[in-house]
Amino acid sequence: MGSILPIDGNRTMDAVALGRICIDINPVDYFKKWGESTTFKKYVGGSPANTAVGLARLGRSVGFIGCVSNDQMGDFCLDFFNREGIDTSAIVRARHGESLGLAFTEILSEQESSIIMYRDHVADLQLEPSDVSEQYIKDAKVLLLSGTALSASPSREAALKALELAALHDTAVIFDIDYRPYTWKNLDEVAIYYAIASRYAQVIMGSREEYDLMRGLLKKDHTDEEIASALFAHKARLVIIKHGKDGSNAFTFDGDTYAVKPFPVKKLKSFGGGDGYSSACIAGLLEGKPVEDCLEMGTASASILVASHACSSDMPTPPVLEDFIKDASAKYGKMVSRLAR
Repeated sequence: MGSILPIDGNRTMDAVALGRICIDINPVDYFKKWGESTTFKKYVGGSPANTAVGLARLGRSVGFIGCVSNDQMGDFCLDFFNREGIDTSAIVRARHGESLGLAFTEILSEQESSIIMYRDHVADLQLEPSDVSEQYIKDAKVLLLSGTALSASPSREAALKALELAALHDTAVIFDIDYRPYTWKNLDEVAIYYAIASRYAQVIMGSREEYDLMRGLLKKDHTDEEIASALFAHKARLVIIKHGKDGSNAFTFDGDTYAVKPFPVKKLKSFGGGDGYSSACIAGLLEGKPVEDCLEMGTASASILVASHACSSDMPTPPVLEDFIKDASAKYGKMVSRLAR
């Protein structure tokens, strides 16, 4: 697999994601205030769920560890995952009537979107440590952990158990910081548990603002390069720091630095791009592609997602992604450049 993501090629699954599954409800009559929209379409949502779908669409074998509601909404999510070829044997049903989280989105313009969240007593945070199978982690090449899973018990302990099992069985860990303020009690908890998770991970990805939340491990006045260097003192081998519309910077443990720009597209919404980025980039890493190619795949998928109505349902297949990269590169040039460190 190369030096960035050394993994056991004999595992039965490429990746296992752990974290939230929810429902996205997006307006069809967009570019209006939410109260003026009258028609909406539902999709499976949640960052780790979207990423799992993106990986499956790109030909990776994917499993999921999570908890969904024991009702028609839970059925909807499991049915969608099964159609996408995602293994659902490690997804449990909520035991005490908890509901799926709901994300009502408002798309005001190409540049301005917002999300109205309903996350009280949500099913995904009811995942218990006993729901995490040692064999399931052992069978995966990669564990993808979403930071939201660390925000409350018992999901927090289930996530920490998964990280320990991954370390025990040499399953590579990819940590998507995925900060959602409405799921945390205070910033001290955020800093503590993000720092813990980052010490297990070979690949860490998130926005600059999310890295700034790791107080104690990092300081807000650090440069991107200094943040990466601090994380390389642990297990990290690739650190991706996103800067929104300005693109992202990526650093490898052996000294390479990359600047990544988004491909120009006519945007529909400002959310979903991060999940497209992570799924395509991870797919490239699993295929053993050079880091530069993985980053190109990621930024291309992100551009596709912000130009589309859905997140999970609009994740690209290999031909769609390859054609987009070919056509957009011919028009705009390369979006990934290697910098001197």
